[in-house]
Amino acid sequence: MRGANERRTQRARDLRQGDNDAESILWSELRDRRLNGFKFVRQYPIGAYFADFACRDARLVIEVDGSQDAASGKDSVRDRYMLLNGWSVARFWNTHIFHDRASVLETIVAILDRRLTAEVRGVDLTFIPAGGRDG
Repeated sequence: MRGANERRTQRARDLRQGDNDAESILWSELRDRRLNGFKFVRQYPIGAYFADFACRDARLVIEVDGSQDAASGKDSVRDRYMLLNGWSVARFWNTHIFHDRASVLETIVAILDRRLTAEVRGVDLTFIPAGGRDG
């Protein structure tokens, strides 16, 4: 069994300390299996990337995006990597979390319950299911 990767562990800790307000709000809803019993972790390392939140059992990555991400091509590269490694990706805007948290949480539950399986690219949500999911 491999030991912990100290550098990656420290990077994840540093990222958790730098959570923005939207991430903190969403984490308060996801932590301790509060969302329908699903277990989430923060700043989960996947390859060279760290997912804002991940449900390992469902292989779902949740990303919280702000205005700085609006024109970023890095997100599409990151998403492609996640998808190729079997992770579905859901992206929500900070403002959506601030102003319509209940809708964000219901969307996450719909994904986890496999009621939402098709790709969605909208103003307030991007969801890209990994290959092999029903759809």
